[in-house]
Amino acid sequence: MISKGCEQCAKGGKMVLFVYGYCDQRDCFYCPLGENRKNVDTVYANERQVESDADVLTEAHRMDALGTSITGGEPQEALDRTCHYLSLLKDEFGEDHHTHLYTGITGGRENMRRLSEAGLDEIRFHPPLDLWGDLHGTEWEEILHIAREEGLTPAFEIPGIRAEPEFLEFLDEGAADFCNINEFEMSDGNYRRMQEAGYDLREGHMSAVESPKEEILEVMGDHDRVYFCTSVFKDAAQHRRRLKRMARSIRREFDEVTDDGTLVYGKTWVTEERLSELGIPEEFYTVKSDHVELAWWLLEEMVDEGDVGEGEIVEQYPTVDGTVVERTPLA
Repeated sequence: MISKGCEQCAKGGKMVLFVYGYCDQRDCFYCPLGENRKNVDTVYANERQVESDADVLTEAHRMDALGTSITGGEPQEALDRTCHYLSLLKDEFGEDHHTHLYTGITGGRENMRRLSEAGLDEIRFHPPLDLWGDLHGTEWEEILHIAREEGLTPAFEIPGIRAEPEFLEFLDEGAADFCNINEFEMSDGNYRRMQEAGYDLREGHMSAVESPKEEILEVMGDHDRVYFCTSVFKDAAQHRRRLKRMARSIRREFDEVTDDGTLVYGKTWVTEERLSELGIPEEFYTVKSDHVELAWWLLEEMVDEGDVGEGEIVEQYPTVDGTVVERTPLA
């Protein structure tokens, strides 16, 4: 069983709202944040740097978001900001816009109350690694009950470093609703520290770390409220589905959406008058300041028949930065 937040994420329907890059509690050697996100006071909605509330809402509409995941850094260390965005999203999209938050601190009752009142649905705690196995009787056990009392769904979200049966005890006791285990990964942000800690990439994988995945699954994987999220699923399914969802939402009449969630179109340098002479319907092209974008298959045919001298087929991501994946010249 997976949570509602995970169901939406698996469909590519969760916007990722990065609210704060600082985390003063500890410097986890496995923290995946890159240099552009770590220790910065900047907000990002997916890949979009946020300058105003309108940016957040625009990005959510742009991907037809089903919900939002709040992350950092440590979102509770920017609580006013976090609550502001939660309220903003709930006011815009209604109660069905599901929200969950990742946190590495307990925060206390006042924080849980404020988050709940602002519209948070689900809170996922990541206790310090050195406390795993000794969480009972501490503030980490207490905060699970407090969060539930304040109307939140409490859960654990932990990296797949090692098997820890204590998390199963919290599930069986009814303190936590579920436990997500993320396959241990290397990133640009943690690569050096992970190597210093003795971890290496798993053979044949781009990001998954050589770690006791099989042992974790043997000890924890049979529980019906434990979900092991693999790096392959995150990359090949969640991320790709988010791109496809965004691409379908913003595509023009003539854009082709690929299986990877990219957009493909043609680009050439002719006048609108020339396109009209060739009988190209207006819905199949867009005039830019110094070029024209149109259906790639029409452009290919036009170049083959000598109606247009040159052009290119462009493949790009549907993200706000529009990163180009490939350009194929036509002449």
